[in-house]
Amino acid sequence: MKNYLPHFIIAIAIIIFGFIISNAYIYKFTSTETIVVTGLAEKDFTSDLIVWKGSFTRTGLDLKEVYAQIKQDEASIKNYLKEKGLPDSSVIFSSFDVLKNYQSKYAENGTITGNIFTGYTLTGEVKIESMNLPLVEKISREVTELLQKGIEFNSQKPSFYYTKLHDLKIDLLANASKDAKLRAETIAKNSGTNINSLKRATSGVFQITGKNDNEEYSYGGSFNTTSKFKTASITIRTEYLCK
Repeated sequence: MKNYLPHFIIAIAIIIFGFIISNAYIYKFTSTETIVVTGLAEKDFTSDLIVWKGSFTRTGLDLKEVYAQIKQDEASIKNYLKEKGLPDSSVIFSSFDVLKNYQSKYAENGTITGNIFTGYTLTGEVKIESMNLPLVEKISREVTELLQKGIEFNSQKPSFYYTKLHDLKIDLLANASKDAKLRAETIAKNSGTNINSLKRATSGVFQITGKNDNEEYSYGGSFNTTSKFKTASITIRTEYLCK
């Protein structure tokens, strides 16, 4: 009996080792059975902040005289905007840019012999930020009225923003996660299995495009500022374990 004891112990050890390896293989096999899906969430929204910029210029030979003229233009623009209903808190004027202008002087053979000073150009900029979108849009369309006052005003197109992007993004992430889980459950059901737990989730790029615009998504994320009405979207890539 003693002669068979070592062989018996070895046999038991082999059986136990095989059982452990088998269970480890089964665990590894089942744990790698996953379903990978991408959830999508979209939401239309309206901008609540408008930013509108414009510039005005004066030119002349005498710097003090040109400066006095552009300061008068600034005051006229400020009064114009106030009369239109914009409070001073929504209007920001920048300091003036000063540019010295020169004209090349040519010899009879066409070579440049020097430069002639032709005067100064002073440029001022004004920026309007307001949550009263209809009012600023209206003013931006009527601002050519300043030409009647002798003010050379160049208006840019308004830009539109949304001040609650953080809340919007959180809401979209939640909806994208729900969409991903529903997709995973549908796939699992049709495959005769069930999802167990979430293994991994990765958020995609946050996109903001103009509503009903043929605007392409950007790899780094689109951020439309030209449309008042926008569509926000986000994707989330999820991986679920099956059971």
